[in-house]
Amino acid sequence: MRVVFAGTPEPAAVALGALLDSGHDVVAVLTRPDAPAGRGRAMLASPVAQLARSAGIELLTPSGTRDPALAVRLAQLAPDCCPVVAYGALVPAQLLAVPRLGWVNLHFSLLPAWRGAAPVQHALLAGDQVTGATTFLLDSGLDTGPVLGVVTEAIGPADTAGDLLARLAASGARLLVATLDGLAGGALRPVPQPVDGVSVAPKLTAADARVDWHAPALRVDRLVRGCTPAPGPWTTWRGERVKLGPVQLAVGDQVPGALAPGELAVAGSQVLVGTASTPVALGSVQPAGRRPMPAPDWARGLRLAGGERFDG
Repeated sequence: MRVVFAGTPEPAAVALGALLDSGHDVVAVLTRPDAPAGRGRAMLASPVAQLARSAGIELLTPSGTRDPALAVRLAQLAPDCCPVVAYGALVPAQLLAVPRLGWVNLHFSLLPAWRGAAPVQHALLAGDQVTGATTFLLDSGLDTGPVLGVVTEAIGPADTAGDLLARLAASGARLLVATLDGLAGGALRPVPQPVDGVSVAPKLTAADARVDWHAPALRVDRLVRGCTPAPGPWTTWRGERVKLGPVQLAVGDQVPGALAPGELAVAGSQVLVGTASTPVALGSVQPAGRRPMPAPDWARGLRLAGGERFDG
């Protein structure tokens, strides 16, 4: 089939790579415009744009999906189907009507669970044990279209959002290719999503990623893993923000009997923080303007006094 692919971040680039290796003809790629990134705020092309350019594929980078020139060019390209993975903007009805087989979205959840921008993060925050990826036909709603295919993925007890998304990007890319194969052969039929089990997954902000040490340890662990690597879990220490790596539930004979929420203690090779239940052991700590470091190294440099705690 002739396809125009739409996507922006690294997981979308994985899907594009799989399509380029398939029998489908990727005639153009739609992605978000270059954006400033890093401390220097230099303009950076999206991972999808970089892959498309290296493959010599026509690149479409409109300022928005309602750009009249985009509608004209898409019609000229006459795609059979438009696969889309995390493009980052809504597709208006005018564009939805262009490909004869529609727009096929790859979404990283088991729909109708976790509709929205951050399905992987919310699955971890909620303590789900299983998630997956779904291909479905785009319609005017938010991830509400009929389902074409599904793969499942177990969530491990130490998985971060980055770990889980990397696995889903790989399995989802295979699912997307298989979905297009099925549509091309005429054997695949969309199935409406169930009306029960709907949940939403809005984008997480930096404020959402602040650790609440008055929460139970299990909830702290889920928050840190769900916000790693983005938007990045954090707390404050002596009035300054510090980023945190994944934590572990503290174990062993050296764990103090009681630590107040946010209170720090060094126990053997562990740096412990109190929560509303049992303490957690810090993994890595990144003070402002510095590189991440193992928590014991951070604690040694500070020479922690008894009773000190993270703020908040």
